[in-house]
Amino acid sequence: MLKKLILTLIGGLFIMTSSNADAADSNIINMEVSSGGTIAIKLMPDIAPKHATRIKKLANEGFYDGILFHRVIENFMAQTGDPTGTGTSGSKYPDLPAEFSNYTFKRGTVGMARTMNPDSANSQFFICFTDYKCRGLTGSYTAVGQVEDGMEFVDKLAVGEPPSNPDKIIKMTVASNEEAPEPKKAAE
Repeated sequence: MLKKLILTLIGGLFIMTSSNADAADSNIINMEVSSGGTIAIKLMPDIAPKHATRIKKLANEGFYDGILFHRVIENFMAQTGDPTGTGTSGSKYPDLPAEFSNYTFKRGTVGMARTMNPDSANSQFFICFTDYKCRGLTGSYTAVGQVEDGMEFVDKLAVGEPPSNPDKIIKMTVASNEEAPEPKKAAE
């Protein structure tokens, strides 16, 4: 009886661990970019739930695929997410109310771009290159994520407002929606 109870507890623990891993994966965005690789962004739904949900929704719809980095300022940030490539447009969905927080903007922080109206973020976002120049955005822009891997590909983006030969998002996906790699076969 004790053995059965222990096996049941271990099985339940395994299920809880698997579902927690799936939940974590649903907040990872993989963004393949033309500068040479994939950028992994961990969204922060605990800080900006509406904005994190919007980015996942748009990624799932393929909205970001092919969109240019239309504004890349050296030592500051790289901005994308406008389907027209001009920085003046967004998705078909309504703008979102600001979700400002005390999360400190730093190298790799992903923030939502907006106009002078704090409640105007829609689909455009930016990625910070440095701590120093981005720290001043804290509390005035919605921090929606943090780059976990691939900052070297952000660093390689063509600079300009707009760049003369802009880089683009090739494909942007939610990690939990990606197919798992085939298991490797044991050597025979």
